[in-house]
Amino acid sequence: MDKTHALQVGDAAPAFVMEASGARKVESAALKGKPYVLYFYPKADTPGCTKEACGFNEALQDFEQAGLTVIGVSRDPVKKLDAFASKYNLTFPLASDEAGNVTEAYGVWVEKSMYGRTYMGIERATFLIDAQGRIAYIWPKVKVSGHVEAVLEQARNLGCTG
Repeated sequence: MDKTHALQVGDAAPAFVMEASGARKVESAALKGKPYVLYFYPKADTPGCTKEACGFNEALQDFEQAGLTVIGVSRDPVKKLDAFASKYNLTFPLASDEAGNVTEAYGVWVEKSMYGRTYMGIERATFLIDAQGRIAYIWPKVKVSGHVEAVLEQARNLGCTG
């Protein structure tokens, strides 16, 4: 675990309320008693983020059968998330954290570097939250290939079945 992630396995997951794609609202309080996957991605409709979102969407039935809800989070506005969801037929909620409160609470708003330029952005990371609202597993600095399968396997291994 690197120092940018203040959260540790076993910690209470930070509370959140966010507007999401499809005129939905996602709230941690409404998920109480249910395990869920909260994955953070840098920007909607970019290659890595599209691959990750489509991967979660393709495996959505498996996650649901395991009793889990999947929620994607970026700092994109809801309008962009709606377009992204529509373009790729994504059926799970894509939440908008435009103000950055949730990305900061989860420790994924970090300094990044590209082509010699530093800037603030979302570090791709995933959190598996158990039915008690505690962090069961953290994947920091996610590499997209094989990630969805790893999350699903970990969820099944932990017995996250609602």
